[in-house]
Amino acid sequence: MRQRRRQPNDKSSSAIHAYANCARIALLGCWCDSRTCFGEHREEIMPRRLTALFAAAAFLCPGSAMAWWDGGHMQIAAVAYDRLSTDIRVKVDALIRLNPDYERWVAGVRGDLAAQHAFVRASVWADDIKSDSAYTRSGDRPDGRHADRNAGYYDHLVHDYWHYRDVGFSPDGTAVDDPDPVNALTQIKLLTEGLSEASGLPDGVRSYDLVWLLHLVGDAHQPLHATARFTAVDSNGDRGGNDVDVIDATGVTMSLHAYWDSRFGGYVTPQGAIRDGLSDQRTKLPEPDAARATIADPEQWFAESRDFAMQFAYAAPVGPAKGPYKLDREYETKARDVSREQAAVAGARLANLITAALK
Repeated sequence: MRQRRRQPNDKSSSAIHAYANCARIALLGCWCDSRTCFGEHREEIMPRRLTALFAAAAFLCPGSAMAWWDGGHMQIAAVAYDRLSTDIRVKVDALIRLNPDYERWVAGVRGDLAAQHAFVRASVWADDIKSDSAYTRSGDRPDGRHADRNAGYYDHLVHDYWHYRDVGFSPDGTAVDDPDPVNALTQIKLLTEGLSEASGLPDGVRSYDLVWLLHLVGDAHQPLHATARFTAVDSNGDRGGNDVDVIDATGVTMSLHAYWDSRFGGYVTPQGAIRDGLSDQRTKLPEPDAARATIADPEQWFAESRDFAMQFAYAAPVGPAKGPYKLDREYETKARDVSREQAAVAGARLANLITAALK
Protein backbone atom coordinates (compact mmCIF):
# COMPACT_ATOMS: atom_id res chain seq x y z
CA MET A 1 0.00 0.00 0.00
CA ARG A 2 1.24 3.48 -0.69
CA GLN A 3 1.95 5.71 2.29
CA ARG A 4 -0.67 8.36 2.64
CA ARG A 5 0.03 11.82 4.00
CA ARG A 6 -3.19 13.55 4.99
CA GLN A 7 -3.38 17.24 4.39
CA PRO A 8 -4.62 19.50 7.18
CA ASN A 9 -8.04 19.78 5.58
CA ASP A 10 -8.57 16.01 5.46
CA LYS A 11 -11.54 15.02 7.62
CA SER A 12 -11.25 18.19 9.69
CA SER A 13 -10.87 21.43 7.82
CA SER A 14 -8.43 23.96 9.20
CA ALA A 15 -10.94 26.65 8.28
CA ILE A 16 -13.96 24.96 9.83
CA HIS A 17 -13.38 23.57 13.28
CA ALA A 18 -16.35 21.24 13.77
CA TYR A 19 -19.93 20.46 12.92
CA ALA A 20 -20.81 22.05 16.22
CA ASN A 21 -19.99 25.54 15.03
CA CYS A 22 -22.11 25.22 11.90
CA ALA A 23 -24.94 23.58 13.79
CA ARG A 24 -24.95 26.39 16.35
CA ILE A 25 -25.39 28.86 13.53
CA ALA A 26 -28.09 26.77 11.89
CA LEU A 27 -30.03 26.08 15.06
CA LEU A 28 -32.39 29.01 15.63
CA GLY A 29 -29.68 31.40 14.51
CA CYS A 30 -28.15 31.33 18.00
CA TRP A 31 -24.63 30.85 19.29
CA CYS A 32 -25.29 28.82 22.39
CA ASP A 33 -23.73 25.91 24.18
CA SER A 34 -24.44 22.77 22.18
CA ARG A 35 -25.83 20.95 25.20
CA THR A 36 -28.01 23.77 26.57
CA CYS A 37 -29.72 25.18 23.47
CA PHE A 38 -32.53 22.73 24.09
CA GLY A 39 -34.02 21.63 27.36
CA GLU A 40 -33.65 18.21 28.84
CA HIS A 41 -37.24 17.25 28.07
CA ARG A 42 -37.45 17.36 24.30
CA GLU A 43 -40.62 17.26 22.29
CA GLU A 44 -41.15 14.00 20.42
CA ILE A 45 -40.58 15.69 17.08
CA MET A 46 -37.32 17.30 18.16
CA PRO A 47 -34.93 14.42 17.36
CA ARG A 48 -35.98 14.47 13.69
CA ARG A 49 -35.61 18.23 13.51
CA LEU A 50 -32.23 18.08 15.16
CA THR A 51 -31.06 15.31 12.87
CA ALA A 52 -32.07 17.34 9.84
CA LEU A 53 -30.30 20.43 11.19
CA PHE A 54 -27.15 18.48 11.95
CA ALA A 55 -27.30 17.00 8.47
CA ALA A 56 -27.52 20.52 7.09
CA ALA A 57 -24.54 21.49 9.22
CA ALA A 58 -22.67 18.48 7.89
CA PHE A 59 -23.41 19.60 4.35
CA LEU A 60 -22.12 23.08 5.15
CA CYS A 61 -19.05 21.71 6.95
CA PRO A 62 -18.03 18.68 4.92
CA GLY A 63 -14.45 18.60 6.18
CA SER A 64 -15.20 17.94 9.84
CA ALA A 65 -15.07 14.54 11.48
CA MET A 66 -17.27 13.62 14.39
CA ALA A 67 -18.46 10.13 15.21
CA TRP A 68 -21.99 9.40 16.39
CA TRP A 69 -22.41 13.10 17.16
CA ASP A 70 -23.27 13.94 20.76
CA GLY A 71 -26.19 11.53 21.11
CA GLY A 72 -24.25 8.40 20.22
CA HIS A 73 -21.13 9.20 22.23
CA MET A 74 -23.12 10.06 25.34
CA GLN A 75 -25.33 6.98 25.11
CA ILE A 76 -22.21 4.80 24.86
CA ALA A 77 -20.78 6.54 27.93
CA ALA A 78 -24.08 6.09 29.80
CA VAL A 79 -23.99 2.35 29.13
CA ALA A 80 -20.36 2.15 30.25
CA TYR A 81 -20.95 4.04 33.50
CA ASP A 82 -23.95 1.87 34.28
CA ARG A 83 -21.73 -1.23 34.03
CA LEU A 84 -18.94 0.02 36.31
CA SER A 85 -18.63 -1.24 39.86
CA THR A 86 -18.97 1.20 42.75
CA ASP A 87 -15.22 1.02 43.48
CA ILE A 88 -14.30 1.81 39.89
CA ARG A 89 -16.82 4.65 39.74
CA VAL A 90 -15.17 6.30 42.73
CA LYS A 91 -11.83 6.30 40.88
CA VAL A 92 -13.39 7.43 37.61
CA ASP A 93 -15.35 10.25 39.25
CA ALA A 94 -12.18 11.59 40.88
CA LEU A 95 -10.38 11.68 37.52
CA ILE A 96 -13.28 13.31 35.67
CA ARG A 97 -13.36 16.10 38.27
CA LEU A 98 -9.87 17.13 37.10
CA ASN A 99 -11.11 18.11 33.63
CA PRO A 100 -11.02 21.93 33.28
CA ASP A 101 -14.66 21.97 32.13
CA TYR A 102 -15.98 19.90 35.02
CA GLU A 103 -17.64 22.75 36.93
CA ARG A 104 -19.50 23.84 33.82
CA TRP A 105 -20.64 20.28 33.16
CA VAL A 106 -22.23 19.89 36.59
CA ALA A 107 -23.58 23.41 37.03
CA GLY A 108 -27.21 23.14 38.08
CA VAL A 109 -27.13 19.34 38.20
CA ARG A 110 -28.56 17.66 41.30
CA GLY A 111 -25.73 16.47 43.52
CA ASP A 112 -26.50 12.77 43.40
CA LEU A 113 -26.58 12.87 39.59
CA ALA A 114 -23.49 15.01 39.05
CA ALA A 115 -20.94 12.21 38.73
CA GLN A 116 -22.90 10.24 36.14
CA HIS A 117 -23.79 13.45 34.28
CA ALA A 118 -20.14 14.57 34.13
CA PHE A 119 -18.92 11.17 32.94
CA VAL A 120 -21.47 11.13 30.12
CA ARG A 121 -20.79 14.75 29.21
CA ALA A 122 -17.04 14.13 29.18
CA SER A 123 -17.45 11.71 26.27
CA VAL A 124 -17.78 14.61 23.82
CA TRP A 125 -14.98 16.77 25.21
CA ALA A 126 -12.66 15.57 22.43
CA ASP A 127 -15.07 17.10 19.92
CA ASP A 128 -15.63 20.24 22.01
CA ILE A 129 -11.99 21.23 21.69
CA LYS A 130 -12.26 21.34 17.91
CA SER A 131 -14.12 24.64 18.24
CA ASP A 132 -12.31 25.93 21.33
CA SER A 133 -9.99 28.85 20.59
CA ALA A 134 -7.56 27.58 23.24
CA TYR A 135 -6.80 24.58 21.01
CA THR A 136 -4.97 24.65 17.70
CA ARG A 137 -4.35 22.70 14.52
CA SER A 138 -1.23 24.68 13.70
CA GLY A 139 1.56 22.20 13.00
CA ASP A 140 -0.68 19.39 14.23
CA ARG A 141 -0.12 16.48 11.87
CA PRO A 142 -0.22 12.68 12.28
CA ASP A 143 3.44 12.53 11.29
CA GLY A 144 4.48 15.44 13.49
CA ARG A 145 6.77 15.15 16.50
CA HIS A 146 3.95 15.87 18.94
CA ALA A 147 1.39 13.65 17.23
CA ASP A 148 1.36 10.86 19.80
CA ARG A 149 2.40 12.68 22.94
CA ASN A 150 0.47 12.10 26.16
CA ALA A 151 0.99 15.38 27.98
CA GLY A 152 -2.42 15.83 29.60
CA TYR A 153 -4.45 19.01 29.48
CA TYR A 154 -1.24 20.94 28.88
CA ASP A 155 -1.46 19.67 25.30
CA HIS A 156 -3.52 22.17 23.33
CA LEU A 157 -3.38 20.39 20.00
CA VAL A 158 -6.72 19.25 18.57
CA HIS A 159 -5.40 15.90 17.30
CA ASP A 160 -8.14 15.35 14.67
CA TYR A 161 -6.36 12.24 13.40
CA TRP A 162 -6.79 10.54 16.78
CA HIS A 163 -10.48 10.02 15.93
CA TYR A 164 -10.13 7.46 13.13
CA ARG A 165 -8.00 4.74 11.58
CA ASP A 166 -8.69 4.46 7.88
CA VAL A 167 -7.52 1.08 6.61
CA GLY A 168 -8.45 1.51 2.97
CA PHE A 169 -10.21 -0.93 0.69
CA SER A 170 -10.90 -0.95 -3.03
CA PRO A 171 -13.68 -2.83 -4.82
CA ASP A 172 -12.00 -2.35 -8.21
CA GLY A 173 -8.31 -2.86 -7.50
CA THR A 174 -7.35 0.81 -7.12
CA ALA A 175 -4.25 1.24 -4.95
CA VAL A 176 -5.07 2.24 -1.37
CA ASP A 177 -3.18 4.41 1.11
CA ASP A 178 -1.76 3.37 4.43
CA PRO A 179 -3.51 4.64 7.57
CA ASP A 180 -1.90 7.58 9.32
CA PRO A 181 1.04 6.56 11.53
CA VAL A 182 -0.74 8.02 14.56
CA ASN A 183 -4.43 7.23 14.65
CA ALA A 184 -7.31 6.11 16.84
CA LEU A 185 -5.87 2.65 17.37
CA THR A 186 -2.38 3.80 18.37
CA GLN A 187 -3.89 6.32 20.78
CA ILE A 188 -6.40 3.96 22.39
CA LYS A 189 -3.45 1.70 23.20
CA LEU A 190 -1.28 4.57 24.45
CA LEU A 191 -3.98 6.25 26.53
CA THR A 192 -5.14 2.97 28.04
CA GLU A 193 -1.60 2.34 29.22
CA GLY A 194 -1.48 5.86 30.63
CA LEU A 195 -4.80 5.49 32.44
CA SER A 196 -3.55 2.46 34.35
CA GLU A 197 -2.62 3.16 37.95
CA ALA A 198 0.64 1.32 37.23
CA SER A 199 1.66 3.95 34.66
CA GLY A 200 2.94 6.31 37.33
CA LEU A 201 1.55 9.30 35.43
CA PRO A 202 0.08 12.24 37.37
CA ASP A 203 -3.68 12.13 37.92
CA GLY A 204 -4.12 15.16 35.67
CA VAL A 205 -2.65 13.25 32.73
CA ARG A 206 -4.67 10.15 33.59
CA SER A 207 -7.82 12.31 33.63
CA TYR A 208 -6.95 13.49 30.12
CA ASP A 209 -6.40 9.87 29.06
CA LEU A 210 -9.78 8.81 30.46
CA VAL A 211 -11.71 11.61 28.79
CA TRP A 212 -10.11 10.87 25.43
CA LEU A 213 -10.82 7.15 25.81
CA LEU A 214 -14.49 7.83 26.53
CA HIS A 215 -14.60 9.35 23.06
CA LEU A 216 -12.20 7.20 21.06
CA VAL A 217 -13.76 3.88 22.03
CA GLY A 218 -17.01 5.26 20.61
CA ASP A 219 -15.20 6.39 17.48
CA ALA A 220 -13.73 2.92 17.03
CA HIS A 221 -17.24 1.48 16.68
CA GLN A 222 -18.49 3.88 14.02
CA PRO A 223 -17.83 1.84 10.85
CA LEU A 224 -16.73 4.81 8.77
CA HIS A 225 -14.01 5.69 11.27
CA ALA A 226 -12.24 2.47 10.36
CA THR A 227 -11.85 2.61 6.59
CA ALA A 228 -11.90 4.67 3.40
CA ARG A 229 -12.90 3.50 -0.06
CA PHE A 230 -10.56 3.92 -3.03
CA THR A 231 -11.91 3.58 -6.56
CA ALA A 232 -11.03 4.57 -10.08
CA VAL A 233 -13.54 7.40 -9.66
CA ASP A 234 -11.92 8.56 -6.42
CA SER A 235 -8.32 7.33 -6.41
CA ASN A 236 -7.40 9.53 -3.43
CA GLY A 237 -10.00 7.87 -1.23
CA ASP A 238 -13.35 9.10 0.06
CA ARG A 239 -12.10 9.98 3.57
CA GLY A 240 -14.35 7.55 5.38
CA GLY A 241 -17.42 8.37 3.32
CA ASN A 242 -17.04 12.14 3.68
CA ASP A 243 -16.83 12.50 -0.11
CA VAL A 244 -19.91 10.40 -0.91
CA ASP A 245 -23.35 12.01 -0.69
CA VAL A 246 -26.61 10.28 0.19
CA ILE A 247 -30.24 11.34 0.58
CA ASP A 248 -32.04 10.01 3.64
CA ALA A 249 -35.73 9.25 4.16
CA THR A 250 -36.47 12.86 5.14
CA GLY A 251 -35.03 14.10 1.83
CA VAL A 252 -31.93 15.63 3.41
CA THR A 253 -28.69 15.36 1.43
CA MET A 254 -25.58 14.75 3.51
CA SER A 255 -22.32 12.86 3.34
CA LEU A 256 -22.37 9.12 3.90
CA HIS A 257 -20.13 9.68 6.91
CA ALA A 258 -22.54 12.23 8.39
CA TYR A 259 -25.46 9.87 7.79
CA TRP A 260 -23.85 7.18 9.97
CA ASP A 261 -22.81 9.77 12.57
CA SER A 262 -26.43 10.89 12.86
CA ARG A 263 -27.98 7.54 13.79
CA PHE A 264 -28.47 8.71 17.40
CA GLY A 265 -29.44 12.29 16.67
CA GLY A 266 -27.49 15.45 17.29
CA TYR A 267 -27.81 17.90 20.16
CA VAL A 268 -28.89 16.17 23.37
CA THR A 269 -28.22 16.79 27.03
CA PRO A 270 -26.51 14.18 29.20
CA GLN A 271 -29.85 13.61 30.94
CA GLY A 272 -31.49 13.01 27.59
CA ALA A 273 -28.77 10.61 26.47
CA ILE A 274 -28.96 8.67 29.73
CA ARG A 275 -32.72 8.33 29.32
CA ASP A 276 -32.48 7.43 25.64
CA GLY A 277 -29.71 4.89 26.09
CA LEU A 278 -30.71 3.25 29.35
CA SER A 279 -34.36 3.68 30.33
CA ASP A 280 -36.71 4.75 27.54
CA GLN A 281 -38.18 1.51 26.22
CA ARG A 282 -38.55 3.02 22.75
CA THR A 283 -34.89 3.98 22.39
CA LYS A 284 -32.75 2.14 24.94
CA LEU A 285 -29.77 0.30 23.53
CA PRO A 286 -30.01 -3.48 23.27
CA GLU A 287 -28.03 -5.84 25.42
CA PRO A 288 -24.68 -6.29 23.66
CA ASP A 289 -23.67 -9.63 22.21
CA ALA A 290 -21.96 -11.31 25.17
CA ALA A 291 -19.09 -12.79 23.17
CA ARG A 292 -18.33 -9.56 21.33
CA ALA A 293 -18.53 -7.52 24.52
CA THR A 294 -15.61 -9.41 26.04
CA ILE A 295 -13.21 -8.70 23.16
CA ALA A 296 -10.56 -6.42 24.65
CA ASP A 297 -8.22 -5.98 21.69
CA PRO A 298 -8.91 -2.63 19.97
CA GLU A 299 -7.36 -3.96 16.76
CA GLN A 300 -10.29 -6.38 16.57
CA TRP A 301 -12.73 -3.52 17.21
CA PHE A 302 -11.41 -1.65 14.18
CA ALA A 303 -11.35 -4.80 12.06
CA GLU A 304 -15.03 -5.39 12.90
CA SER A 305 -15.93 -1.79 12.12
CA ARG A 306 -14.12 -1.93 8.79
CA ASP A 307 -16.00 -5.11 7.89
CA PHE A 308 -19.30 -3.48 8.84
CA ALA A 309 -18.46 -0.46 6.69
CA MET A 310 -17.75 -2.60 3.63
CA GLN A 311 -20.78 -4.82 4.24
CA PHE A 312 -23.36 -2.23 5.25
CA ALA A 313 -22.21 1.42 4.91
CA TYR A 314 -21.13 0.98 1.28
CA ALA A 315 -23.98 -1.40 0.42
CA ALA A 316 -26.50 -0.65 -2.33
CA PRO A 317 -28.00 1.75 -3.11
CA VAL A 318 -24.65 3.47 -2.37
CA GLY A 319 -22.67 3.23 -5.59
CA PRO A 320 -19.02 3.62 -6.61
CA ALA A 321 -19.14 7.35 -7.41
CA LYS A 322 -19.81 10.44 -5.30
CA GLY A 323 -23.63 10.30 -5.53
CA PRO A 324 -25.97 11.51 -4.21
CA TYR A 325 -27.63 8.12 -3.66
CA LYS A 326 -31.18 7.86 -2.35
CA LEU A 327 -31.23 5.46 0.57
CA ASP A 328 -34.05 2.93 0.73
CA ARG A 329 -35.90 1.48 3.71
CA GLU A 330 -33.81 -1.70 3.79
CA TYR A 331 -30.57 0.26 3.95
CA GLU A 332 -31.81 2.63 6.65
CA THR A 333 -33.20 -0.18 8.80
CA LYS A 334 -29.93 -2.07 8.65
CA ALA A 335 -27.94 1.11 9.40
CA ARG A 336 -30.08 1.70 12.49
CA ASP A 337 -29.70 -1.87 13.73
CA VAL A 338 -25.95 -2.03 13.11
CA SER A 339 -25.40 1.34 14.80
CA ARG A 340 -27.40 0.38 17.88
CA GLU A 341 -25.59 -2.92 18.28
CA GLN A 342 -22.23 -1.22 17.78
CA ALA A 343 -23.07 1.40 20.43
CA ALA A 344 -24.18 -1.27 22.89
CA VAL A 345 -20.98 -3.28 22.36
CA ALA A 346 -18.88 -0.10 22.59
CA GLY A 347 -20.41 0.74 25.98
CA ALA A 348 -19.65 -2.73 27.34
CA ARG A 349 -16.09 -2.72 25.98
CA LEU A 350 -15.47 0.77 27.33
CA ALA A 351 -16.56 -0.34 30.80
CA ASN A 352 -14.28 -3.37 30.58
CA LEU A 353 -11.33 -1.26 29.43
CA ILE A 354 -11.75 1.22 32.30
CA THR A 355 -12.18 -1.56 34.84
CA ALA A 356 -9.06 -3.36 33.68
CA ALA A 357 -7.03 -0.15 33.84
CA LEU A 358 -8.24 0.94 37.29
CA LYS A 359 -8.80 -2.26 39.23
